[in-house]
Amino acid sequence: MRRSIHILAILFLGLAASSVAQTLTIYSGRNEAFVGPVIVAFEAATGMDVEVRYGDTAPLVAQLLEEGSNSPADLLLAQDAGALGAMAAAGMLAPLPREILSQVDARFRSSQGLWVGVTGRARVLVVGPDLDDLPTSVFELTEERFRGRVGWAPGNGSFQAFVTAMRVIYGEARASEWLRAMVANDTRVYPKNTPIVEAVGRGEIDIGLVNHYYLYRFTAENPDFSGRNLFLPDADIGALVNVAGAAVVASSDRQIAAQHFIAFLLSPLAQRHFAAEVNEYPLVPGVSANPELPPLSQLATPDIDLAALSDLETTLELLLDTGALE
Repeated sequence: MRRSIHILAILFLGLAASSVAQTLTIYSGRNEAFVGPVIVAFEAATGMDVEVRYGDTAPLVAQLLEEGSNSPADLLLAQDAGALGAMAAAGMLAPLPREILSQVDARFRSSQGLWVGVTGRARVLVVGPDLDDLPTSVFELTEERFRGRVGWAPGNGSFQAFVTAMRVIYGEARASEWLRAMVANDTRVYPKNTPIVEAVGRGEIDIGLVNHYYLYRFTAENPDFSGRNLFLPDADIGALVNVAGAAVVASSDRQIAAQHFIAFLLSPLAQRHFAAEVNEYPLVPGVSANPELPPLSQLATPDIDLAALSDLETTLELLLDTGALE
């Protein structure tokens, strides 16, 4: 933690010494209620003005790709690593300094040094209290014993990133086979993660494929909520940890200022905010996650370069072709 503060102090001193008043433009796939307080704190710490364009990550990336070198954006805050990978593949990201990259485990940053994760978002199975015969892999969910007892949200971006990871690791044929088997096993469709957790809580289903933090929105209001997170073992694809992350746009003429903002996102102050606000995993050592969560260092995650999650178009085609998405 002291090292992070030291790096942050050096960066901010450099900013004050080398720049006049300037405005940083951020395209943010994280909503204002979540990231807004951190932006306000950054403005107070640096004296800089920040303009933010909020929206869903995929449309923002599409806009950036269309704008190209004429984009006013200096920095992208993305909801998932696939979006950052797409920007990197298009040659639209600038390299980040080692001092920033080295703060985050290599699993959760660009292998090319072009983006860095800010928070971690683990895939889990949320399960009901009466489920004794627990699965140890998402591939078991196609078995007869789970017919009609599982819920998913094929239209959800996190689910689509998970399917993309399955395609990358196991190949399109096996991913297609799994999706078709899930559909045939009467898997129940929900519009997003929150209704899945609700359905588990009221006993409508026994298992839901979601991100880990949704459960805590319910237990915060009702400590006796009927449901718990199951973290799958043995680096199962259902144990994927994706990240929300940040990158500097290559065409920006305020790249140093954008780097300062990313450093601020990785500061203990911001990391504690992210962990407390939505129970996502902080990615900087020394900042504690929700004590109910297993430590990120103990999770056996699939061996995948998260930048490979950029091919969402093929995943959408597969979801439509298999009948998982209509």
